[in-house]
Amino acid sequence: MRKILPLTLTGLLALSACQFTSDGDDAGTGVHALNDMKALPLHAYLPDPASTGGQDVGKAQWILARQCMIRLGFSGFRAFDVKSVESTYPVRQGSLVNEDGLGDDSPYGVDDPAVAAEHGYHNGGVNTGAEPREWPADQYTALTGSFESGESHRTHGRPIPEGGCLGSATRKIYGSEPRPMNVGGIKLSGYYSLATELWYQAHKEAGKDPAWKKADRAWSRCMKDKGFHYPDPDKASVDYHWFTTHQASDKEKKTAVADARCKLGTDYIQTAHRVEVRTQNAAIARHKKALEDGRAADQQAIGNARRIIAEQS
Repeated sequence: MRKILPLTLTGLLALSACQFTSDGDDAGTGVHALNDMKALPLHAYLPDPASTGGQDVGKAQWILARQCMIRLGFSGFRAFDVKSVESTYPVRQGSLVNEDGLGDDSPYGVDDPAVAAEHGYHNGGVNTGAEPREWPADQYTALTGSFESGESHRTHGRPIPEGGCLGSATRKIYGSEPRPMNVGGIKLSGYYSLATELWYQAHKEAGKDPAWKKADRAWSRCMKDKGFHYPDPDKASVDYHWFTTHQASDKEKKTAVADARCKLGTDYIQTAHRVEVRTQNAAIARHKKALEDGRAADQQAIGNARRIIAEQS
């Protein structure tokens, strides 16, 4: 989520004056548990690729994509092993892949001074996930339906389906794709776009809460006492200086350590979690049927995926 919405999912909260806690105390452990996407209500309506069902969907998607690629004339895919692409996503051969690790997948950013002292805000390598796999340009376009200027939308004399073979496979598993959502000015399509849009809207609403604004001020005062001048944690975590290096500088590490300590000392994340849980629960109540329909469709997709896998056995 923070990769898609780097600012909207990194709002951080605090209430009291800045006080320090030790790095390994129980409060720090509790804060870390709250600083997790899974600790927020809308997470229940987002997919978990690591789950058994999520893995089955991924496997079925590649089974269908393999069949599609063969139909498009890529005969080498007859010997293609679906297991070879587990936990990967396709990238065009020779394209630049962001490997600097800036940012992480937590909703509220750094919360551990020890981790911050080692990685700064470059925490991307801490949480593992899918890895990029390079494909030759012709195979990449056929797989994804992503084209560079001037590239043909046909291959071997056959039209490439919308979204490529992977997109075609996903539609066969999930059905017709729902309407795109506008999330922070980004047109977001996909089968979980409603939950993502609601997450974004709930976060914006939480940011207007008086407690949220008070928390930002408390955190900012704490940082100022340490010699760092940021109005809120978002500004600290996305300081443009951090984007100029692949590894954290000493200045970045010191800033991140102060950031984490101020969060711990001001009950920042506890407040963030409390406010955002309230706004997310309200969003869920307003859109309960649509969200539950999406959850049911996800279970149907998992069933479809397992039938596809069984047919290949």
